[in-house]
Amino acid sequence: MSTPEEVAPDADAVTRFDDLGISGPVLAAVRDLGYETPSPIQLATIPTLLGGRDVVGMAQTGTGKTAAFALPILERLDIAQKTPQALVLAPTRELALQVSEAFESYSARMKGVHLLPVYGGQGYGQQLSALRRGVHVVVGTPGRIMDHLAKGTLDLSELKYLVLDEADEMLKMGFAEDVEQILAQTPEDKQVALFSATMPAPIRRLAQQYLRDPEEIAIASKTTTNTNITQRYLVVSYAQKIDALTRILEVEIFDGMIVFVRTRNETETVAEKLRARGYSAAAISGDVTQVQRERTVSQLKAGKLDILVATDVAARGLDVERITHVVNFDIPTDTESYVHRIGRTGRAGRTGDAISFITPRERYLLKHIEKATRQTPTQMQLPSTEDVNVTRLARFDDAITAALEETARIEAFRDIVAHYVRNHNVPEGDVAAALAVVAQGETPLLLNPDDDPLAKAVEADGRPRRDAKERAERGPRTERRGRGDYAPYRIEVGRRHRVEPRQIVGALANEGGLGRDDFGAITIRPDFSIVELPVNLDAVVLDKLQGTRISGRLIEIKPDRGRAPRREDRGSSYDRPRRGDDRPGSDKPRKPRHKR
Repeated sequence: MSTPEEVAPDADAVTRFDDLGISGPVLAAVRDLGYETPSPIQLATIPTLLGGRDVVGMAQTGTGKTAAFALPILERLDIAQKTPQALVLAPTRELALQVSEAFESYSARMKGVHLLPVYGGQGYGQQLSALRRGVHVVVGTPGRIMDHLAKGTLDLSELKYLVLDEADEMLKMGFAEDVEQILAQTPEDKQVALFSATMPAPIRRLAQQYLRDPEEIAIASKTTTNTNITQRYLVVSYAQKIDALTRILEVEIFDGMIVFVRTRNETETVAEKLRARGYSAAAISGDVTQVQRERTVSQLKAGKLDILVATDVAARGLDVERITHVVNFDIPTDTESYVHRIGRTGRAGRTGDAISFITPRERYLLKHIEKATRQTPTQMQLPSTEDVNVTRLARFDDAITAALEETARIEAFRDIVAHYVRNHNVPEGDVAAALAVVAQGETPLLLNPDDDPLAKAVEADGRPRRDAKERAERGPRTERRGRGDYAPYRIEVGRRHRVEPRQIVGALANEGGLGRDDFGAITIRPDFSIVELPVNLDAVVLDKLQGTRISGRLIEIKPDRGRAPRREDRGSSYDRPRRGDDRPGSDKPRKPRHKR
């Protein structure tokens, strides 16, 4: 590889995208999005990729690297070719979805471009139909891409461009072998772009083996954010986000708020759920007309609307003094977007609050945010039922106090209540309580502190994971966690299907959002396998796993209640690999678990 070209983000020269070789509908889409000048990574990378050379980009998340590789790909796309021309590999479904959305935005002015996100948790039917119709760009996680390759449903024989995004994260998550197998099944003359925040030895080996004389570009990030903004985060699963947001809205004192989501479809979904829960909320995305956008923003400024649910594109340039809070319902993997989002509050010397929802699999983004903003977000706790009840009682008291000030109406109702008391011989206090019941409706005023499944679920998601050093100090897993913490599940793939433990871990982790600590022993038998998963596995997660395929076969996962096999019936048996033994690039073989 060539010597890294260090690029600082405060370069003096002003360059436009058309100066880099971007033109036509791609350039028009970039201008529609409000981009004026390229970021340093874009400035250095786009001409290199347009020139046909491989690239290794060392840049933190948030430097604008998605556009750095997406724009050159779209600029040279052959619409007539129906087999995939570009493949982007990303470590998580969240990043794959975000990259796919970016491609969609950049290709908005192009006709006939077909993009497909491929990741766990999404039905195969939709993906297979799209692949049969013809797809130009595929963005996916390594596990699901491997699955399509094994089934023969993804043809990479005419691939021209391959991007490895967040390569270091992919290797940390154990995808090293999958990535190499995918690379091995692509044409030799393709162009490759590899992006990584760090450059450990395994990444360098990968670049040296699969890239041809790449230009290495290093970006020094200097992104900072307003110190008037208090940054907090809550670790919560996707399924719990709307309930967690509702509880936060109950106890937070806010004036105006922007809730950021990833896709335009989700803006209306979240806004509708908030309206159903009694909040004044509206949605804006890139699809709304300028007239509608201006009307919605005017309502927000005037106080007729309290919550705006928006995408990054729709909120670009938004400056409303009332915004006291920004909530990242979907955390962006791009820290530049994160800084722009939370910058909608705390403007002109005012203070502001930014709250981010982070799923357990997105914890690694906290380090990127901390490095980019020079601030450490504080982990917050989900407001308790007691917090909510105190707030509700205070509002109830305020409502009574306000009503008492309407003396004329109070006097009229006083006579009505007195009439009821005389005719029914009921104390006035009971009548007042009955009227409160009528006003409240079927929904209880107060939450039950002894029945709070949301708090238990969020607490489990937010429990910090031990780092490698602490795990090593605590010894092997069998010493840390009892066998009773796991339950056996049977899946219908085994040794004769050439399945390996890493494939099982990768597939189940991707489809169900599981972490490595969620896996116990894996026993591979001739026709099926037994996987130990947490005893308290959520039914929603198990339901997601039902559609999982490994090596092209539906796994049909179910609790295992069969007899213990005789010694001679047992197949290969493995313990869940410990981090220290399963690090990317390690040549140390996994040891079988010996049973007595």
